[in-house]
Amino acid sequence: MPELTNRDDRLRRFWDKQADSYDRQMGFMDRRLFRDTRAWVCRQATGNTLEVAIGTGLNLPHYPDDVRLTGIEWSSPMLDQARRRASDLGRDHDLRVGDAQSLPFADDSFDTVVCTFSLCAIPDDRQAVQEMVRVLRPDGLLLLADHVEAAPWAGRLLQRAIEVITVPLGGEHWRRRPIRHVQALGLPIERHDRFTLGVVERLAARKPAAAA
Repeated sequence: MPELTNRDDRLRRFWDKQADSYDRQMGFMDRRLFRDTRAWVCRQATGNTLEVAIGTGLNLPHYPDDVRLTGIEWSSPMLDQARRRASDLGRDHDLRVGDAQSLPFADDSFDTVVCTFSLCAIPDDRQAVQEMVRVLRPDGLLLLADHVEAAPWAGRLLQRAIEVITVPLGGEHWRRRPIRHVQALGLPIERHDRFTLGVVERLAARKPAAAA
């Protein structure tokens, strides 16, 4: 894992402290905002799959049994919980500490790459998306979901106000749009949903077969 900047180290320590309460917080968000998004994303995964920023492993129950899953997470306390969850499910997954901004894998390594509700808090989300596409094999599937900039202007104003607190505190952004990075890299969007006043966005994009 590359050496972290002072900012990244501070943010990592913040998320370390959230590990014990994270499932409870996300459970509320899943029920109120995200709906069936975890199942929507994970059921599309096939083959050798990488989940970036796997957190406490909330997606693990939703993957098909035949998926060969590798997960990376930069918070060790969260990763410990993901490992316990995988053990409870009887799943043999490769879960390791890693940085989404510098993935420790060779180019074209995975059939599917997944990232859910994490790009909002990764310091350089564009770099993270570039890394996901780099390790995705040609014709592989990129699956992303996150809370994003609201569609109504009033919602965007509220998000801007919320970010005054959440960005300095934990690096959590509410007005990012990962789909823009995906489109800029030339990946066609195959499936796309945006709901809950536009605040939740999920997508499936295919890496062009001709890509190097």
